[in-house]
Amino acid sequence: QVQLVESGGDLVQPGGSLRLSCAASGFDFSHNTMSWARQAPGKGLEYVSSIKPSGITDYSDSVKGRFTISRDNAKNTLYLQMNNLTPEDTALYYCARENGYTYDYWGQGTQVTGSA
Repeated sequence: QVQLVESGGDLVQPGGSLRLSCAASGFDFSHNTMSWARQAPGKGLEYVSSIKPSGITDYSDSVKGRFTISRDNAKNTLYLQMNNLTPEDTALYYCARENGYTYDYWGQGTQVTGSA
């Protein structure tokens, strides 16, 4: 069965950096567009970034220039390098698999807290 396991979240000072990982299993990882999304308590799910099988990437305006999405198909792993973190980046970060026009699987999330 499809499994997505995020890791790397932490408490970090504003301006700091983190690298999130998402270990994928149970499907052909290389065939799917993969995305990162985040959610703060009481708020809606916010799209962060995505990467297509072709390697084409996309970023939300709020993270452009600060975050970098990448994938290692040999390791079935998705990454999100986050630089210059701010308190507004505080959220539970999820990786998700695209299925057509929606997302059908996601992990349990990893907490990122940008706090002094």
